[in-house]
Amino acid sequence: MSTALAPTPSPSNVVACSRTDAAVLTEIYRDDCNIAIWERQLSGALQQEVTAFLAAHPQFSASMSLAPATAGTSDSLGRLRTFPRLAEDISELVDMFCCLFDVTIAGLRLTALAQPMCPRFHVDHVPCRLVTTFQGPATQWLAHEHVNRDKLGSGSKGKTDETSGLYSCPTDTQQASPGDILLLKGERWAGNEGRGLVHRSPAVADNEQRLLLTLDLI
Repeated sequence: MSTALAPTPSPSNVVACSRTDAAVLTEIYRDDCNIAIWERQLSGALQQEVTAFLAAHPQFSASMSLAPATAGTSDSLGRLRTFPRLAEDISELVDMFCCLFDVTIAGLRLTALAQPMCPRFHVDHVPCRLVTTFQGPATQWLAHEHVNRDKLGSGSKGKTDETSGLYSCPTDTQQASPGDILLLKGERWAGNEGRGLVHRSPAVADNEQRLLLTLDLI
């Protein structure tokens, strides 16, 4: 499978694909899909490990290139060795991502956050990005038909997302749940210019932390 073969989707017919099975991630290859969501529930044991990991490493940040075979043993993620369920889950996601896009390496970023990384709605200038939040509020996004893209970036003229006219109603904003696996189709997916998923980091409450994982094509 190759993103280079994807034809141009219809601007007026871009949808979200969401299910509770991992196979939904293959829907990202549909011409009319710009976000695929695997709605998954983290096990209690994994949630406990994530909480313990954030308590031990509240400012953790790691960024690297990984092949599936080395994802669980990277020196840069060495601090995960005492959190085997978290390390195993990340390793499985790297393997799944590389298999889905037929690549041998992925760009991984794992970050503990106490404030939004990207608080304004925006699009990613990448072909596709996997995003999952292990703990804390998860990614917010807007359906294609609810976005006035002229109001993105400088088009907002300094106004907030809520007042710029980017979208018309508070209920237009949708939000993933912790544990969900999101594939966000970006502006550099062949034929997807002007249709990249519009999304942002959520607000983080006082004394609250997020653990965010992203995977990128290299």
